[in-house]
Amino acid sequence: MTEGSGPDVSSTADEGASQAASRLGFTSGQVIQEFAYDDDVDEELRASIEAMTGTELVDEEFDDVTDGAVIWFRDGDGDLTDALVDAMTVLDDGGPIWVLTPKAGRPGHVSHSDIEEAATTSGLHAMSTFAIARDWSATRLGTRGRGR
Repeated sequence: MTEGSGPDVSSTADEGASQAASRLGFTSGQVIQEFAYDDDVDEELRASIEAMTGTELVDEEFDDVTDGAVIWFRDGDGDLTDALVDAMTVLDDGGPIWVLTPKAGRPGHVSHSDIEEAATTSGLHAMSTFAIARDWSATRLGTRGRGR
């Protein structure tokens, strides 16, 4: 096989991560806060979010207004409700919170009912869940409408 022929595996992986990141709905110029970063996160997905927004993800210590939040959460990471409340502290009204958890069968998997319970307790609700990366699922949380 000569150089340049066949699919470029790295660009194919990058395109997959980019398509996955686009499903999160972030746009150029947004500031996205990241919680519970560890060595098991999907680096391609992180890089794609940063490429999409044109800004680096900000960490848990960031104290200015953010447009969205990404929480990497695994079974045993502590209290998800507390993490959600922390994420809402500087989140602009209507900004999405994405809880990224290991897929079923992976170490650290968190059940959807646990995510829903933590969301409800913190005044949020689960809107959608889908596979976002090889080992991770994403659940979008939103605020409850008035009168609920």
